[in-house]
Amino acid sequence: MDILTPGLYHFLTLGAVLFCIGLYGALAKRNAIAILMGIEIMLNAVNITLVAFSFYNTVKPYSTYLTGQIFAIFIITVAAAEAAVALAMVISIYRKRNTVDVGEINLLKW
Repeated sequence: MDILTPGLYHFLTLGAVLFCIGLYGALAKRNAIAILMGIEIMLNAVNITLVAFSFYNTVKPYSTYLTGQIFAIFIITVAAAEAAVALAMVISIYRKRNTVDVGEINLLKW
C-alpha cells in the first residue's frame, strides 16, 4: 500500500472526529438549528464509517460489498426527512414563541 493512500484507520478516525463534533453540537448548543446541524454531522460520520467498512471488506481484489453504500443511502434518506420535519417544527415554534432557544421553548405553557 502506498503511503499517500488512505487506509481504513484514516476513515474511521475522520468518522470518529466528525461524530464527536456533532455530539458536542447536539449536546452543548441551545439553538435548535445548531442542534439539528449537530445531528446531521453525526449521521454523516456514520455514513463515512459504513462506506469505509464496506470498501475495505473485500473477499478478492477489486470487489466490494455494497451493503455499506446501501445503508448510507437509507441514512441519507432518513436524514433528509428528519431535517424537513424538524425544520418545519422549528419554524412553527419560532412563529409562536419568537425564539429558537431550546431553553426558552415550553409548549405546555400558555
